[in-house]
Amino acid sequence: MNRHQFTALRRGLTLSAGLIALWWLATLTSIPAFLLPSPAAVAVALWQNASYLGYHSLMTLSEILSGMALGVLLGALLALGMTFSPWLQRWMMPLVITSQAIPVFALAPLLVLWFGFGMSAKVAMAVLVIFFPVTSAFFDGLRRVSPGYLDLARTLGASRRAQLRHVRLMAALPALASGLRMAAAVAPIGAIIGEWVGSAEGLGYVMLNANARMQSDLCFAALFILVLMTLLLWLIVNALLRRLIVWAPESP
Repeated sequence: MNRHQFTALRRGLTLSAGLIALWWLATLTSIPAFLLPSPAAVAVALWQNASYLGYHSLMTLSEILSGMALGVLLGALLALGMTFSPWLQRWMMPLVITSQAIPVFALAPLLVLWFGFGMSAKVAMAVLVIFFPVTSAFFDGLRRVSPGYLDLARTLGASRRAQLRHVRLMAALPALASGLRMAAAVAPIGAIIGEWVGSAEGLGYVMLNANARMQSDLCFAALFILVLMTLLLWLIVNALLRRLIVWAPESP
């Protein structure tokens, strides 16, 4: 661990400790425990329901990872297609923008109706949330390749496929990385919304049931796992991208 990473870790731990301290101080006021449980109560709920929460966490994680894989694949393919086909761009770009103009909460009941209460509807929700940032970021990166690089490749006799592989993709990967980081941060939103609308598994299901039974400590425990899962997913994606895209170093 280098100095920069150690500083970031220390800053994150300090911020987390400060937030937990403020949370604990808030529970010392007249706020009822069923509205705001103490950190200790949430820790007890995590310990006592470890196996129960672990099972539902795995279900949510599988939905998030499946949605990310499919959303990134579809978004990258569409961005590539629109880059090389002006006709496809004219027809598909309005559809991509429209997909974000419709609130995901409005689409969730329809997806559950179409795909059922299983995993498919939650994956589809995650794909819808991820699809736009990946497509727009990658498409923007592919369009903004320096014309000088392309002219040099043509001068050297590079084929269209070689230009795509060695020039366009390499230059657009940092933009795609930005889309992937955003996708890692928002992917859980789609899965959880799908679980809220209709599911018998997952952390969203746990939170809904706990809220209906006024088990706020269990609801907070599920929320804590979801936040931790999202942070770890983002950190893993960020670390992999920094290792893979070594030719585009980030400024400290």
